[in-house]
Amino acid sequence: MTQQSVVAQQEWSGREELAEAMVPLIGRLYRHNNVVTSIYGRKLINQSAIDIIKAHRVVRRIDGEELPLASTMPILEALESLNVGALSVDLGRLNKKFVESGSADLTEFLRGELGEKVGQAGAAEADPQDVVLYGFGRIGRLLARILIERGGYGLNLRAIVVRKGAENDLVKRASLLRRDSVHGRFEGSITVDEENNTIQANGTLIQVIYSNDPASVDYTAYGINNAIVVDNTGKWRDEAGLSQHLEAKGVSRVLLTAPGKGDLKNIVHGINDSWIGEDDKIITAASCTTNAITPVLKALNDKFGVTHGHVETVHSFTNDQNLIDNFHKGERRGRSAALNMVITETGAAKAVAKALPEFAGKLTGNAIRVPTPDVSMAILNLNLENETTKEELNAYLRETSLTSNLHKQIDFTDSPEVVSTDFVGSRRAGIVDGLATIVSGKNAVVYVWYDNEFGYSCQVVRVIETMAGTHPVAVPALQQAAAV
Repeated sequence: MTQQSVVAQQEWSGREELAEAMVPLIGRLYRHNNVVTSIYGRKLINQSAIDIIKAHRVVRRIDGEELPLASTMPILEALESLNVGALSVDLGRLNKKFVESGSADLTEFLRGELGEKVGQAGAAEADPQDVVLYGFGRIGRLLARILIERGGYGLNLRAIVVRKGAENDLVKRASLLRRDSVHGRFEGSITVDEENNTIQANGTLIQVIYSNDPASVDYTAYGINNAIVVDNTGKWRDEAGLSQHLEAKGVSRVLLTAPGKGDLKNIVHGINDSWIGEDDKIITAASCTTNAITPVLKALNDKFGVTHGHVETVHSFTNDQNLIDNFHKGERRGRSAALNMVITETGAAKAVAKALPEFAGKLTGNAIRVPTPDVSMAILNLNLENETTKEELNAYLRETSLTSNLHKQIDFTDSPEVVSTDFVGSRRAGIVDGLATIVSGKNAVVYVWYDNEFGYSCQVVRVIETMAGTHPVAVPALQQAAAV
């Protein structure tokens, strides 16, 4: 082995050792202080030492150089010593701000950034909110995974409600939660109690309730009160149908994981979640496509102005389609999803205006369903008010994804090798593919990838947090997207 190889191995071992030391510290901050840590939006909770090293390496694409673990470890240690309360701390942004401040005293710098949160260890922003999943399909199970991952902090997954499909229904439901052909195995332990109809996953006890009627369920019989019911069945889309949930004992509010009909508020988190009022008993989280494109459209409209545009979505097939040719009430959707590209309609273009009224009448849209199980793409063909270049537009969206208040919604990549499967499990609503961007004067074509299952589910959880008032304060504070 050469001297260079020895040095490289020693350097890697040192980084690995430091990352291993970070793991329990990150865990203690989360479990004892309600502090969620991340690096430029990439969460560190429940991550391996290798994942932590990778999160630090990603920063080289952001700040031009890799973030040293030796810079973030002192921040973690200081956060613990200061006994901080519930926070969402981005170590990458916080370290950058500390360096730019020129301060020589990290602890005093953090005191200034954290303010009244110092000494508030264990204090939550609000009482934990009971959450019920009505339905346990693709989105329902991913919502369960995310809520279980959180360990009950802020949001408590208390029950799922389904129609009984077989004598061994509970075992089958647990198995679908444990294994997923797209998203992989569940990270943790799952046990089933058939006598009491419960599933316990990583310490979260979930009551399984069998019912065909939303109004007849008595949640209080299971100790569930003031619950937010998340209807992920798609069976009811209007106020009249969803109001059935409010007739059940123990329910206070309802969230639909689909576009709503009528006057229901369609919420895209990061865009119009401020519209959610305490008196809103029923709201919707719009669609996966609407969540993917609306943040990018807002950012572009704020900077360049959008006069008109067309949205073409290349969307993975869904359970609404047939595996092989069979009758379907929708046009073309009866043809085999596994064998065909299928032109179909999408309401996402019109739905954007429900979250961003300034886009009313500005967008048209269409969709093509393709034979992939997850991850879709939206192609935004836009006419702008102001001329720009590919370089300027990409630089703006990249910066927006990093430093604006839309950083949880928008991601950016300029890799020449990425394909759809690389975005399975993305927690962002949409990822701009910078290399695919086309700009000619006032015309721009922007390509946005999105995990139409997991990325959307993350957006849904953010809406639940807003409804419950349990989302922790972000440190450091982020600027508005329009100001980027």
